[in-house]
Amino acid sequence: MPPTHPPTPHSSHPAPNASASRAPPVISTTSTHTNTTINPAAAAAANFFNDLLDQIPLPRWAIYTIFVAGVLLILLCCLCICIKCCCKGKKKKRQQKTGENINLKGVNGKTTTALVQPDVADVDYGSTKKQRGKLLYSLEYNAALSELIVGVKQADSLMAMDLGGSSDPYVKVYICPDKPKTCETKVFRHTLNPVFNEQFNFQISKSSLLKSTAVMKVFDFNRFSKHNIIGELRVQLCNVDWNHVIEEWQDLAEPAKFEEEELGEICFSLRYVPTAGKLTVVILEAKNLKSMDIGGSSDPYVKVQLALDKRKWKKRKTSIKKKTLNPYYNESFTFDVSFEQIQRVNLVVSVWDHDAMTRNDAMGKIFLGCDATGNQLRHWADMLSNPRRPVAQWHSLLSAQQVNSTLSLKKKIPLHSKLPF
Repeated sequence: MPPTHPPTPHSSHPAPNASASRAPPVISTTSTHTNTTINPAAAAAANFFNDLLDQIPLPRWAIYTIFVAGVLLILLCCLCICIKCCCKGKKKKRQQKTGENINLKGVNGKTTTALVQPDVADVDYGSTKKQRGKLLYSLEYNAALSELIVGVKQADSLMAMDLGGSSDPYVKVYICPDKPKTCETKVFRHTLNPVFNEQFNFQISKSSLLKSTAVMKVFDFNRFSKHNIIGELRVQLCNVDWNHVIEEWQDLAEPAKFEEEELGEICFSLRYVPTAGKLTVVILEAKNLKSMDIGGSSDPYVKVQLALDKRKWKKRKTSIKKKTLNPYYNESFTFDVSFEQIQRVNLVVSVWDHDAMTRNDAMGKIFLGCDATGNQLRHWADMLSNPRRPVAQWHSLLSAQQVNSTLSLKKKIPLHSKLPF
């Protein structure tokens, strides 16, 4: 009997263990059954996403970094689009406000200009007038010398002609209607408020003075294209009180389209080598020349002449281009000019129309050198300050009468043996 009692608790001990070992599988199966029945779509998506990431040959951190960067880039693009739309809306509102201010300006009835009907020439239909700036000038007449002195002092608030919001202004001065000569100021770079302080003298009698007009034109300088005009002043000299010097500011007006004769433009390059004493002139091309023949064309050629001490010295000429107003030459001429002589030399470039039966006609002229002014003097100075390097520039042709009266060349220089060099 005693031997049978101990096995009973031993046999009863495995029973609870068996029941306990059987209970967990039941619990785990019910828990997995409930998990799969709650979110089957999420599990499938997670499995698909994991499989997709496994197929990419990159570490997980790199994939996550690329994903975050893409999201940030998309958000940044959306933000930029929103900012741009807001700025457009504000700009439209601002334009509407300024338009209302322009339309209402000057109609308050407090000034006399609001009550006077403008002249037909002053009305600018469809747009407001451009503000071209203003110019300070002076006028003085010396009756004893029959000399008119025109001073170009300074300009203010000029109209910007370049893309950078600036201009390279200079002023061209002449007297109408005789137009004996044309003078130019220096070019001032990148400014809308240049200070010139230059004076120009014109020989004119008192009787002619009262019938004349002083013209001051402000241009924007461009080396490789036509110079754009900013505005002009025209002063009727008969209305000036010559008992004292006149000095005043005037607003620049739109340039007049009459009286100005367009003779065309010419482009050439200059190169000077001081050590060798060589001056090279390359005539490149001309455009918009004046038609001289009956058929509306011309046969132009270019004459290149050197004057030493205002005496005719050396000359060369290009080939003749038949029936064209826009000839292309690209012809080079080299002259022997020492460094001592280059400072006393003037270069005269003239365009002529060739006639087989009659005398050749001058179409236009320009001169550069120590006696030149404005753009011509600048081109010459650029050549001297850049030795051995060709410097090209476009020039507007002037009439032969203007250049001849300004330069006043004498006959050919005497023989070399008689010269002091």
